[in-house]
Amino acid sequence: MTQPFRPGDWVVYRKTKRSPAPGPRARQVTASPKGDNYGYVVDKYWVVQDVSPEGTVRLLTRRGKQHELASDDPALRKAGPWVRFWQRERYQQIERQHGSTQSSLSG
Repeated sequence: MTQPFRPGDWVVYRKTKRSPAPGPRARQVTASPKGDNYGYVVDKYWVVQDVSPEGTVRLLTRRGKQHELASDDPALRKAGPWVRFWQRERYQQIERQHGSTQSSLSG
């Protein structure tokens, strides 16, 4: 069942990445067979900009990029209470820079 996202919702997207040098926020780091690259996931803290009737959500990043994902993507979830508390500055920065008037801090 898909989560009912609304514009202004704070979400976490668990993005899969590959590189020769994972950053400090990298989780589930695994080396490639020859050891020249690493696979890992990074949590991205984004704000829902729009929800389409077709079941996709448009997400806004801290730097103003937009991503469109299926609302039932298993890597996408609403930010829980602890994430909203610990990462609130990231979300508030997106809202300040891009004029979002809705805040999900209250729930």
